[in-house]
Amino acid sequence: MPLRSPLALAYAMLAAWALIVGFFLASGLRDTQEATASAVTEGGADASRAGAPPAPGAGWIAVEVAPGSGADAIAELLLASGVLAETSRFRALLGYSGAGARLQAGRYEFRAGSPAADVIRQLRRGLTRELVIVVPEGLRHEEVGELVAGLGVAAPEEWAAALARPRAEPFLQGRPEGASLTGYLFPATYPLTADTTAESLLAAMLDAFGDAAGPDVRARAEAAGMTLHEALTLASIVEREAVLAEEQPLVASVFRNRLDAGIALYADPTVQYAITEGFASRPPGGWWKRELTVEDLAFDSPYNTYLVAGLPPGPIASPGLGAIRAALEPAATDYLYFVATGDGTGSHAFAETLAEHEANVARYRAR
Repeated sequence: MPLRSPLALAYAMLAAWALIVGFFLASGLRDTQEATASAVTEGGADASRAGAPPAPGAGWIAVEVAPGSGADAIAELLLASGVLAETSRFRALLGYSGAGARLQAGRYEFRAGSPAADVIRQLRRGLTRELVIVVPEGLRHEEVGELVAGLGVAAPEEWAAALARPRAEPFLQGRPEGASLTGYLFPATYPLTADTTAESLLAAMLDAFGDAAGPDVRARAEAAGMTLHEALTLASIVEREAVLAEEQPLVASVFRNRLDAGIALYADPTVQYAITEGFASRPPGGWWKRELTVEDLAFDSPYNTYLVAGLPPGPIASPGLGAIRAALEPAATDYLYFVATGDGTGSHAFAETLAEHEANVARYRAR
């Protein structure tokens, strides 16, 4: 039907404009929500969950949005600080969505030239810190350094320098001389800000460890006849061996029973650590070689528990709280052996005697 009046024409043009703006708003917010779902992740064992690093040369800009600031004032602040290259899209999206009254005050950090939809989403949700780094359980300090470098927080040499500095944390004072910080970099999710450095991030990880491994954990280690360093060493082996959380106390019981009986641990992860100890960068086969050879098992190292009875000199990875608890309070069993079942879940079959273990090996290795 033809339009019969200027008023009808105006309404039609307004509707078309709303559809266009609505399309861009919906697509922009949807894209940034999907990006945030991967960038702001609580927990996980994949470096990709730690969020995407800023583009080379891109900086972070801190912006203080004062309480009571209106949308126009915020737009001008973002433009003046370099967060936005222009404000027309920002104002249009706010006008269409009605979000101008729901922007939250606070100290924010944005990438320079951020898309308007990203900025609006962040201001609406009060996401003052956009990026986090997720440090999974079972990493050695070299792998944590790779995560740090991958996110552009610090160069590898800066991470190495932070690791080498003397530390004053009380729980570190009982470590053997020359021991690394592997085992003490607590697995958790840490926010990243424009001011984050290798040293500040390392300090945050150690603070988190101090909170998690408090006096109660240290008292339990002493009651078990172990120093905190020894408890972490055992827990790190449990962390690398046990795929399923519910099996950690069972795996820990095997190792505790073998230690009590004076039997070598025969733990593959200690060999994986031994053959790559001292590497300055990731070895060709990775930090945790999957298929160990006869030569690997015969590698001369105090970390090789196939050759040396008892615990290795220190942790081979940073364990989570579950593995630490399992090492200090293992299940009450007489198990001395275990073998992976190969069922796809990471489960193990446990045995008390060598004959039972050999039967399990024959059964599950044949799969």
